[in-house]
Amino acid sequence: MTTSPQIAEIVTFRLAAGAGEAAFVEAAASVETMLTTSGQMLARTLSKSPDGTWSDHIVWSDEAAARAAATEVMQSPACAPFMSLIDPDSVQMSHGTIARRMDETST
Repeated sequence: MTTSPQIAEIVTFRLAAGAGEAAFVEAAASVETMLTTSGQMLARTLSKSPDGTWSDHIVWSDEAAARAAATEVMQSPACAPFMSLIDPDSVQMSHGTIARRMDETST
């Protein structure tokens, strides 16, 4: 039995004009219930570069889960406050098969 490879989703973006960082981080946390409901999101890290670019790194169980979640985030009213804080013209999304993954608890 073969299993689908885990998928890394990396989304880079800038915040919308006037969006506060604290409000954005709070809104990002509020979408996590929706992201974890399927049980297919394995990890998420949100980071900010010194130049103001944000990155949302999510590890999914497989590509189908990643693509389904991306569609749901764009359509869900629960995600609208989160999405409204992101400059839509700055968004870049990529998906890649994870070749190697190391977590703090991995050996």
